[in-house]
Amino acid sequence: QVQLVESGGGLVQPGGSLRLSCAASGIIDNGYTMGWYRQAPGKQCELVARITSGGITNYAEPVRGRFTISRDNAKNTVYLQMNSLKPEDTAVYYCNADRIPVAITGLSYWGQGTQVTVSS
Repeated sequence: QVQLVESGGGLVQPGGSLRLSCAASGIIDNGYTMGWYRQAPGKQCELVARITSGGITNYAEPVRGRFTISRDNAKNTVYLQMNSLKPEDTAVYYCNADRIPVAITGLSYWGQGTQVTVSS
């Protein structure tokens, strides 16, 4: 059974930093595209950043230049380094693993989420 477990969320002041981690178990190969999504209260879930098995990354415009996604395939772990945090970054952050193309493989997994709150 595939499990994604996030950690590293918490309360931080504006301008501060946090590092989220997502440990994946049960995924037997590194061919998954990993991503971070977030959902703020009253808003839709949105993509934050993704990284392919080959290390190609893409970021949502609001976080580009401030957040960095990375992965350690040996540890089956993906990270999200968040710098220069803003109050509008406050959300529940979810880890995602997709075996591309999901429409064909049907393999898409989600973590339980970790709360990030940016407030003074």
